[in-house]
Amino acid sequence: MKIVTCTEDRHSAAILAIFNDAIVNSTALYDYEPRQPESMQSWFAVKRQHDFPVIGVEDEAGRLMGFASYGTFRVHAACQFTVEHSIYIHPDFRGQGLGKMLLDAIVEQGREKGMHLMIGSIDADNRASIVLHEKKGFTLVGTLNEVAWKFDRWLNLAFYQKRLNDGAATPGTSR
Repeated sequence: MKIVTCTEDRHSAAILAIFNDAIVNSTALYDYEPRQPESMQSWFAVKRQHDFPVIGVEDEAGRLMGFASYGTFRVHAACQFTVEHSIYIHPDFRGQGLGKMLLDAIVEQGREKGMHLMIGSIDADNRASIVLHEKKGFTLVGTLNEVAWKFDRWLNLAFYQKRLNDGAATPGTSR
């Protein structure tokens, strides 16, 4: 296994398949309908435009086993140093420690790019993700109850956060 930088040409079909599995089979994404292949063009364009990383784990054959990224938490300028991350694992590779690898890697990417906070928005029933985030130093900062309806039930959304730096002022910010 190795960590790679995902590219649109090489990884968009595999990322789309992982997204669509999460949509159809889980509460990891609060969507109903699978995404279409053309959606990946705009998804990658936003990542490039904002210099947001997309990293993955590949097996020895080059198959994408899972990926992580982050993006804008809120669109307000003052929130530019807070990002919201996502981690998705292909169903064939869950339970092998890939989430831990990807979480460590995306946190490091955030630190390197000068981000201050990383937010994880996790379905409150997703115990595996919650345990992983808690083990990696994320703390629960709040839960929004009944914010989504999927699989004939209301879903609660838990917010976890982790500070990525020592809290010192970020260079170049005088706002």
